[in-house]
Amino acid sequence: MPFPEDAYAYVLGLYLGDGHIVSRKRQHHLAISCCDAWPGLIEAAEAAVKAVLPRYATRRRRRRGCTDVESHTRHWVCMLPQHGPGRKHEREIALASWQREIVRRHPWPLIRGLIHSDGCRITNWATRTVAGERKRYEYPRYFFTNTSADIVRLFTDTLDAVGVEWRVARRVGAAVNVSVARRGSVALMDRFVGAKY
Repeated sequence: MPFPEDAYAYVLGLYLGDGHIVSRKRQHHLAISCCDAWPGLIEAAEAAVKAVLPRYATRRRRRRGCTDVESHTRHWVCMLPQHGPGRKHEREIALASWQREIVRRHPWPLIRGLIHSDGCRITNWATRTVAGERKRYEYPRYFFTNTSADIVRLFTDTLDAVGVEWRVARRVGAAVNVSVARRGSVALMDRFVGAKY
């Protein structure tokens, strides 16, 4: 069954960040958790899920501080073969060959989905002394934080493929915090990803 690959790449990014699949005898559904602070993210997630599998109903389930965008069908197990027992950072996450081809053709929606789930765009600031006077400088920056080494590698490999410069800013416990701060790379991210809204 054909599906829009760009919408799929976005859903894949969201799933790898804040999604899970419930797969039991009589219950199969994809759920992507979206913070209520960004209603545009909830809309975008629901639109992408509907675009990928339009024959199946979606619904929003409210929880404290967040909304799960859900799609009820067992087809998500085939569409997202990374599904499996245990937490994502405790098991191998590898793309199937057909998924790698989609990401190769549509890298930006994947990056956007990963940033919209486990990342952010912020305004960073620093102070410097210039001619004896202390000045404050502000500049935009993207961060992506995840505890799965495989998901972080997928993110950074995809950034490399589109020419975005990045660096590991720091580790937060077991999580890796990837930073995009160079002006040209931030401009690329602003063009294709943008902040959550």
